[in-house]
Amino acid sequence: MLQTPFKLRAALLLAAITLMSASCTRMPQQLSLSGPTMGTGYTVKVANLPAGVSEPQVRGRIESVLARIDRSMSGYRSDSEIARFNASSSTGWIEVSADLASVVAAALRVSEQSEGVLDITVAPLVDLWGFGPSGPRADVPSEQEISQARSRVGFHKLQTRASPPALRKDEPAVTVDLNAVAPGYAVDLLADELTKLGLADFMIDIGGEVRVRGHNQRGRTWRIAVEKPVDGEPQPYAILELTDMAVTTSGEYRHYDVRAGRRFSHTIDPRTGRPIEHDLAAVVVVSSTALDADAWATALNVLGAEAGYAFAMHRQMPVMFLLQRDGHLVRRATSWFEPYLAEIPR
Repeated sequence: MLQTPFKLRAALLLAAITLMSASCTRMPQQLSLSGPTMGTGYTVKVANLPAGVSEPQVRGRIESVLARIDRSMSGYRSDSEIARFNASSSTGWIEVSADLASVVAAALRVSEQSEGVLDITVAPLVDLWGFGPSGPRADVPSEQEISQARSRVGFHKLQTRASPPALRKDEPAVTVDLNAVAPGYAVDLLADELTKLGLADFMIDIGGEVRVRGHNQRGRTWRIAVEKPVDGEPQPYAILELTDMAVTTSGEYRHYDVRAGRRFSHTIDPRTGRPIEHDLAAVVVVSSTALDADAWATALNVLGAEAGYAFAMHRQMPVMFLLQRDGHLVRRATSWFEPYLAEIPR
């Protein structure tokens, strides 16, 4: 299965927030389906299931899409499309599925726009620091090791073609890791499939990548809780009200290692080859698609609070930054995010 432990997601609390409201009003029946996927789990909630659409039909569509993504994008399957591409030493065009070409092209667009802050070729550095398939390491990589790994990294060394769909790498050693974008892409595909099935009101969550359509079972805007970025039991920090939108949170508060008394984030800055070091606890991105929210949450997390906020303001992005300063959690949101912010629980 495609794993997501290194996506560094501060998981959104599953939030049919009706569970958090004190109301005894009888609600219409809601279909709720869940299961394992991509090293994490999925939850799909459907309000007002149309006549003629059954639970097995919905579950079948979900499982079909997730299996399709796993066969294409899993870095933990030797027979997946991306694994075969990574193993190839060819620098010519390699034909792939439209899914894979599309998600890589989307990631490269964000890489260009963020000037390399998001880089899906960063896997050698992630593995070097002990956060990849090779497993953990107790020491800190040397400068020479970092330099060698960085020589294999660079989004500009990767190209895509839409018709016929194909990928090409400029250097044989280049590899692709889609952990920062594949779950969001899967959420978008699920949303498309459920819409084709005739569903108008649903919420999809894969490991914290959330997309909603229509309204919840009360006929109201979906209410999604953002987890407070602290160690310990999950608790809501903020409640968002969304419809026909996606939201993703990226953060570091549970995804780190301690070595020689120092704390190292699992997120690697491809510009330096080192784990990020800043006071940004989490960043929350709202977008029209889960893929975009997924990719930009990772990019803004790497940029940090100051540069990330300036970037989001310049691009007029709905983003909220949560910072740890002097033992206190500080919120800083762009004006385009504020309309979605419904509540800050005490």
